[in-house]
Amino acid sequence: MLHTDAIAAADVTPGNVESYIAELKERVGSVTVYGSIYKLRRASQLIAPDRDFAWLAEIEKDLALVMQPRSKFDRSVLTEVLVEAGLTLIHEAETAPRLSGLARARQVRNGLMVALLGLCSIRLKNFAALEIGRSFVEIKGKWWIVLRASETKENRADERPVDDMLKPAIDRYLTEYRPVLAGANNPLAALWLSSNDGAPMSYSGVEQVIKTTTLSTVGVGVSPHLFRTSAASTAATRGGDNPHLASALLNHTHSAVTNAHYNRASSLSAAENLRQIIRQYQKTD
Repeated sequence: MLHTDAIAAADVTPGNVESYIAELKERVGSVTVYGSIYKLRRASQLIAPDRDFAWLAEIEKDLALVMQPRSKFDRSVLTEVLVEAGLTLIHEAETAPRLSGLARARQVRNGLMVALLGLCSIRLKNFAALEIGRSFVEIKGKWWIVLRASETKENRADERPVDDMLKPAIDRYLTEYRPVLAGANNPLAALWLSSNDGAPMSYSGVEQVIKTTTLSTVGVGVSPHLFRTSAASTAATRGGDNPHLASALLNHTHSAVTNAHYNRASSLSAAENLRQIIRQYQKTD
């Protein structure tokens, strides 16, 4: 089997490439097949610049013509479903008698990740890097996510309260389950800790946990980025009376709007509006 990260130029022959493409098509989408052949061609040309890979370039062009990017809408889930899935996972972890302490702590963490990101759909970079006492703070008995302007893609401060429905789970995670994950380590302020070694979870580690957890709970592997799509879709579907709710939830604004206080107020009010929508449909659906 060919691998673009460890390839011998002699292996790149029409027959081998044909077999490689057939194997790829059995397990990945057309966009990934095209991307793999593109990387293969580039690597081959770098390794063997004197060889003629025009035939491989033609295959690459053919694949580009037929690739079909997978629609993200078949992976979009309304926010209240994600929040409910996260809370249910936490409840199941805390009531399952046969789970080990570490397994229970890991499941609570995973459920809290899904529920919190559902309610506060910040970017993965910021979510994975949340730190207790700095970007994840308790103010007068209420938890807040507080991001400085320098930490956001939009270069605007993003401050949003965490719905009170999550406060009991957050408190238990911090006092009971996070110490189990930490073990003997001193994890400093990182909110999300690995169940393997107690170290702060990486960007990719948080992303994988969220996708795996949503796949097992709602049947769709929802990436952290698609949580933002879910928030916007929920706002559009459930909050028709608030036409700018989606953009405010995602901390977006028109380029002409420059008043920092107005931008911050939009994000705060948007979080409250989404909370009310989710509460409403949790009771009536």
